[in-house]
Amino acid sequence: MSESGHSQPGMYGQGRRRRRRRGDREAGPPGQNLSGPSRDREYYPRERRDASEDPPGPLLQKTPIILAKPPGERSKPSQSISVSGPPVPDKPIVLIKAREDAGKTGTPPEATPLSTGSGPSKLEREGQRPTQPVYQIQNRGMGASASSSTVDPVIGQSKLLPPEKMKHSIKLVDDQMNWCDSAMEYLRDQTDMLVVGVIGLQGAGKSTVMSLISANTPEEDQRSYVFRAQTQEIKERGGSQSTGIDFYITQERVLFLDTQPILSPSILDHLINNDRKLPPEYNLPHTYIEMQSLQIAAFLFTVCHVVIVVQDWFTDMNLYKFLQTAEMLKPSTPSASHDSSSSSGNDDGTEYYPHIVFLQNKAKREDFCPRNLKNMHLVVDKLMAHSHLKYKGTLSMLDCNVLPGLGRNYLEAEVNLFLLPLQESEGEDALTKAGPAMSPLFSLLPGYRGHPTFSSMVAKLRSQILAMPRCQLSHTILTEKNWFHYAARIWDGVKKSSALAEYSRLLS
Repeated sequence: MSESGHSQPGMYGQGRRRRRRRGDREAGPPGQNLSGPSRDREYYPRERRDASEDPPGPLLQKTPIILAKPPGERSKPSQSISVSGPPVPDKPIVLIKAREDAGKTGTPPEATPLSTGSGPSKLEREGQRPTQPVYQIQNRGMGASASSSTVDPVIGQSKLLPPEKMKHSIKLVDDQMNWCDSAMEYLRDQTDMLVVGVIGLQGAGKSTVMSLISANTPEEDQRSYVFRAQTQEIKERGGSQSTGIDFYITQERVLFLDTQPILSPSILDHLINNDRKLPPEYNLPHTYIEMQSLQIAAFLFTVCHVVIVVQDWFTDMNLYKFLQTAEMLKPSTPSASHDSSSSSGNDDGTEYYPHIVFLQNKAKREDFCPRNLKNMHLVVDKLMAHSHLKYKGTLSMLDCNVLPGLGRNYLEAEVNLFLLPLQESEGEDALTKAGPAMSPLFSLLPGYRGHPTFSSMVAKLRSQILAMPRCQLSHTILTEKNWFHYAARIWDGVKKSSALAEYSRLLS
């Protein structure tokens, strides 16, 4: 070749004559470029692939087929191919057929580079799929020993931490009957929860009972209870401790709602003496207090799984009339089309009612007599016969071994009734002796109570309440946060329906 890059005359002449001899078989276009014969001459030796010399081009295009192997063995086949000779076509063909199901056993290797451009990334992604959940589980359980590239170890450890424990109750509805949002920060997105509410007359012991069921023990000081009970000063002036609705949630995800006393004379006295302005739809203070109580009761009948009715004497007929009125004012269950979550498959016309438990607080010794207990069950069953509330079949004192020796069929009409004796310290119970006229042997024994101790009765009541079936509150399954929004909407609806009921009462 010359310095200008052109071929010598002799070589160019032979190539041109050879091109003209093959013109009958391969007709080229007229005016072909001078570089055409030289390009044919360079690509012509491709027919020598069976020889010892192996061009590197096709082998580099076949290497992505072997990337399905582990990373430690990817470099070995390429080295062996460059030394030993031509590759074996069977193995790449099998891999292509297993991955894409497009190639056949007779497919030549030259057709594979078109489909292997995105092959390595796809194979790597397919290889990481079964191992990704393993990395997440290791991060949750092992913390720092697992790889931190897939899941943040801080997030994995935070999921294992127990829920934050509340130290005291907070307001869900304030004394002005306004909804509060402070309870939202304690709720989570999970559905395993139980909502327990309580209603009762003033001084019946609602806050004390709720504190003992939720977080406290009878041995603790009442000033440390999660729901503040009446102090001695408040009792002397006839006042009430609770106002509105108080909220408390345990680490076992049980929500407790403590309410102000229904039909409270102290709240009525405070309303009259302080000259508080009444809403425009109420013209008398006692009517406003009654409608407030009905609002709270109807609200609990809608958003609670269990409602405890506390009374300290048996029994007040006005209390049962109040319960029936609140049941009539209970708002209807919203249809599934208005809820954001998926429907559970029930009919839209289905109404949901809670389990109701009648708690006889401060019960005396004669109340635990089997004959008197049977009469109590019969009276409650007659009074609640036409109610849709679930007042029987979910709580039994006979199952708690409170009255040993009584058969399961002793109470013909057993309702959800539980007796709780007077709260006395264990020291005072131990000092309660027999009369002085007794012999010295019997004077050393404690006096006859007729029932188990107060602590054991509270433990039995707690186990019965927490084991009650968790009925569905709406047509959809609610999480804790969804329940909060659902309860806020129900509270607004209850207030409006109570106002309509008061207007209808005034017009009639």
